[in-house]
Amino acid sequence: MNRKVCLLVMAGLLWSKGLLAEETTKSFTGSELVVTSSRVEEEKKSVTSSITVIGKEEIEESPAKDLGELLAEKSIGHIQKYPGTMTSVGIRGFRTETHGNDLMGKVLVLLNGRRAGTGNLAKLSTANVERIEIIRGPAAVQYGSAAIGGIVNVITAQGEGVPSLFFEQELGSNDYTQTTMGAGGKSGKVDFSGSVSLSEMGDYETGEGTLYRNTAYRDRTVGNFQVGYEFLPNHRIGVIYNYFNVGKAGSPSYLSQADIDAYTSQKAYSTDVVYEGSTADRRFSWMARYFTGRDEYLYADPSSSYSSTSEVDHKGAQAQVTYSDSSLRLTAGADWVRYDLHSTLAPFSSDYENPAGFILGKYGFLSDKVVLTAGLRYDQYDVTISEDQGSSQSTDNLAKQAGLAWNLSDALKLRASYAEGFRMPAARELVADFYSWGTHYVGNSDLKPEKSRSFEAGIEVNYSDVKSSLTWFTTDFREKIQSTAVDGVMTWINIGGATVSGLEAEFSWALHPFGEQWKVEPYVNGTWLTEYRDDDTGERLTYTPEVSVTSGVRVADRRGFSGVFNLAYTGETRVENWEDWSGDVVTKGGYTVANLSVSKKILFDQGEKNGRGLTVSCAVENLFDREYQYVKGYTMPGRTFMVGLRADI
Repeated sequence: MNRKVCLLVMAGLLWSKGLLAEETTKSFTGSELVVTSSRVEEEKKSVTSSITVIGKEEIEESPAKDLGELLAEKSIGHIQKYPGTMTSVGIRGFRTETHGNDLMGKVLVLLNGRRAGTGNLAKLSTANVERIEIIRGPAAVQYGSAAIGGIVNVITAQGEGVPSLFFEQELGSNDYTQTTMGAGGKSGKVDFSGSVSLSEMGDYETGEGTLYRNTAYRDRTVGNFQVGYEFLPNHRIGVIYNYFNVGKAGSPSYLSQADIDAYTSQKAYSTDVVYEGSTADRRFSWMARYFTGRDEYLYADPSSSYSSTSEVDHKGAQAQVTYSDSSLRLTAGADWVRYDLHSTLAPFSSDYENPAGFILGKYGFLSDKVVLTAGLRYDQYDVTISEDQGSSQSTDNLAKQAGLAWNLSDALKLRASYAEGFRMPAARELVADFYSWGTHYVGNSDLKPEKSRSFEAGIEVNYSDVKSSLTWFTTDFREKIQSTAVDGVMTWINIGGATVSGLEAEFSWALHPFGEQWKVEPYVNGTWLTEYRDDDTGERLTYTPEVSVTSGVRVADRRGFSGVFNLAYTGETRVENWEDWSGDVVTKGGYTVANLSVSKKILFDQGEKNGRGLTVSCAVENLFDREYQYVKGYTMPGRTFMVGLRADI
């Protein structure tokens, strides 16, 4: 990729004069309606917990290629990113599980409000996404096991407006190429939206100019499709299909000792059928969903003739009914999920089944200026080890939460909440009995779920063009599940826990220094952990940075131009050093990554506002060509360039 060409394109975009008919200035604050915290649509001012919304405009302006890269750019949490297609996120000291089923993680990823079936954020595209809602802190009452550190809910776009079609081509450094096409709109009672992209990339160079071999990927396909039919007023049935596939992605090991032929192959797909309805006065509303999917993972090392596979089939159902009358809202429902895991790493398959029931309530006082929320959830969890073992075990959990929001004025809101989280033990931790690499593993049927209790208090100020929030939180994590050796046999026990406390802040200010035609919006978001220690040892937690901050500026005019300069800083982090096979805990230095992206849209017909036209874009990631690592030993790419051309017709 010729870097001079990209710089010239960017310079032209930055100095471009108004070529378009007037359009509405973009909003960067996201929709005021959210769904994740209560499982029904509500105004954000009624939410009693800390919630962040990444809106459609921010998603489209970011150079991120998947959910993991987007959350890293926004400093939503501590990112563990490897070359290829594997990324996890940590929120408030807890993280997603990138291997196998998502029940093993402590941060839960949702897709349109149901379990995504994976904790690997690289498998979730940001294309055809309406918004992303992030709850920081436990959300077990709403979504069950694994929602200890937080929730990341990816909400895909539902078709609306005049039907349209788009094509987009991107080219970039390291032989990167991506071709995308999509469509969306509404015709009569039918709405539809969707996109599919094909991409590949070659081996990349680090910030120091070192070629990191075997970091390429080939045949990456990502798709999302949604179609709905409103067969009666206030009654809609929809089908959603998601697809991810990487034919071959390099698995290079550490830069210092790269493996030049190992690779992974991954596939994930799912289908949802959703029915939503309500009475004419919307006093009663309801939702029913059934979903099914599969997650496949292959690791192969041809030089040693070694390979391993993992396959997870997941399916589930959701049903809920909501009653709303004046200031009272009650939502009651049931969830059911089942996971069937097959892996060559263990001589058995395992089944996870989890039925649950919940109730969520909200009541408003003083003309809804004061809002009280509360909820309960009961989960039954059954696991079975099959194939000649036939062992099974059951356990359960009751989770609670409560919150208060006080809107002192339209501009000022105070909130406080208490919430609980938990993670159910895995099948191998409860009932397994097997040998692996000469070691005997035996489950512990007396294991208790890992649990957490979290308190938080916050203030939000949204006055004129200033939007800000400050949240204090503290989490008490208990009954940690840890593997240990007992009489020469490896098993699992509940031990101690951890305490995590800190502050989270968000701030943005939309300025108009050149008149109403232009918006210049500086912003800063960050987390500072004041306490993050193991209760038994007193040591600071590993893979948990004390400070993470994102800052930058967004610029947009009413004539189709937009640009974003973003700085993401991650502080020093204690990590285990497996690069030298010792596993010793060492300190990995902090780093800052700068990204710059700009775009310009030229309408085909300047007299109409139908959005049909050409968009030219350019982005530079790691602008200052820094050498940095999300995971010790796995160095990320140096400065990379990308140009794109999109046609909306």
